[in-house]
Amino acid sequence: MAKRGKPGGRGSRATAGVVEVPKGTRPDGPVEGVYYIDTGDCELIADQDNSTGWLLKINGVMSSHIDLADPLFLDFEYMRWMAALIESRWPPSEASSGPKLRGLHLGGGACSLARYFHAAYPDARQVVVELDGKLAEYVRGWFDLPKAPLLRLRVGEAREVTETLTADTRDFIIRDVFAGALTPRPLTTAEFTRHVKRVLAPGGIYVVNSGDAPDLKNAREDAATIAASFKHTVIIADPAMLKGRRYGNMVMAGSDTPFGDDPKLHRRLLGGAVPAHLWDDAQVRAFAAGSPVRHDPPATPSIAP
Repeated sequence: MAKRGKPGGRGSRATAGVVEVPKGTRPDGPVEGVYYIDTGDCELIADQDNSTGWLLKINGVMSSHIDLADPLFLDFEYMRWMAALIESRWPPSEASSGPKLRGLHLGGGACSLARYFHAAYPDARQVVVELDGKLAEYVRGWFDLPKAPLLRLRVGEAREVTETLTADTRDFIIRDVFAGALTPRPLTTAEFTRHVKRVLAPGGIYVVNSGDAPDLKNAREDAATIAASFKHTVIIADPAMLKGRRYGNMVMAGSDTPFGDDPKLHRRLLGGAVPAHLWDDAQVRAFAAGSPVRHDPPATPSIAP
């Protein structure tokens, strides 16, 4: 299962050859092939259904899709749901009259959402935290990303970076980090979520991509942990996922401000290729009832020499 994207099929083909990039240089535009990165390898694949589209696999898992001609096109449903939720709170049509939107992306991939929000909110300030420095270099060279200060790529571990950030400095934080099938546990605990809440400005939104199997154990624990830190929560997913009938992704979000009942958001979620439902706070808490809140392991006491 493509936890960060969707199952293979579109654009898939036999593995391309390894592309060698001279040390100290950056690729000048996308070229199909396999590239060695700091955490393994990635594969860049031309989208056979879209002449300006590219798919990115990381260590064999479909991660991202980019349309070079249209940054507002998001091929993965869960990314469209995230964008719809954030735009419901900060309508792009009103962005020019208000303060600049500030976003933090934990997990970079091809920076699909960062490109999207730059197109939707041209004055936004965004930081993408990517663990793999080599991948970050490639993505900058392949996809002509906006330059700093509009978009900064910061190489580092997502939790370590988040813990260093100043309080009240981000309007939205997106967690989309996977190691294999699941998000690394240190990014899912109550202690980490409290750091996220500290960094968010009043009215900010924490949005996560929660991947799970049909038993929904991981999703319920994610929901319980987010609900323990935030007064208001929502879940967005398609009905089959909500009923535990397939592997897939849920979008979860927490905020200190109510999400409200936006008819435009509901229509937008229902209008996609995969119609999605939105659960309100009461439904999220009922879904999470009885599931444990995740915590960091207890600190190991130091032993004096």
